[in-house]
Amino acid sequence: MKRIITEHTVRSPRIPEHVRFAVASDIHSTPYDDVLDTFAQCDAVLVPGDLVDRHRRDNSDAYRFLQEVPEIVPVFLSPGNHEVKYRHAEEFLARAAESKVTLLHDESCLFRGIRIGGLSSRIKEPPDTEFLDRFEQEEEFRLLLCHHPEVYRDYVRGRDIDFTLCGHAHGGQIQIRGRGLYAPGQGLFPKLTHGLHDNGKMMISRGMTNGAKPRIPRINNPCELILLELEPEKGGK
Repeated sequence: MKRIITEHTVRSPRIPEHVRFAVASDIHSTPYDDVLDTFAQCDAVLVPGDLVDRHRRDNSDAYRFLQEVPEIVPVFLSPGNHEVKYRHAEEFLARAAESKVTLLHDESCLFRGIRIGGLSSRIKEPPDTEFLDRFEQEEEFRLLLCHHPEVYRDYVRGRDIDFTLCGHAHGGQIQIRGRGLYAPGQGLFPKLTHGLHDNGKMMISRGMTNGAKPRIPRINNPCELILLELEPEKGGK
């Protein structure tokens, strides 16, 4: 399956030093060996949800990721809908917490002067807004992993959060004149499928692959790995 690499740079006086992230959303327990060299050239890998695939009988590639990739580069994982709906969710999240992956389950941590937060998916419930309240009060540059673009739209937009990374929409599956045909949580002709939104404060990944049971095939919509560069703004610290 064709996969493109999209590069994007964010500058802010809150960023103390250059940091390079690989953003690998929606891996869905598929092989990732072709991007290991790219991961190794980054300071960390960010996974904004769906490392597993709840429809697969065999999620061995997701478990392998937990063990293999953090030995190469630091990894930060925020649970998506497939993690929380997976029939072995408790076991998988426990394995993730025991691994060298940093599991961000409605919490944040500091990495190279960047405050990385993970807003976990919920099943038929609003997200943890108390976590968001705490997160936007942090002093450092605030980088949020939020799997669902529609959750960003309804709960994150307008908050004092510097930059947010989303996935979930798979680029709208079929792209027609730059518009997606369908996305879960948004339905037909969704507005939030890929790229930059909200005056550059949020970026949506097309996802690293399809899920095990894609309702609609990808057409004019390659899979995507994002390389995110954070740069100190001139005059910053």
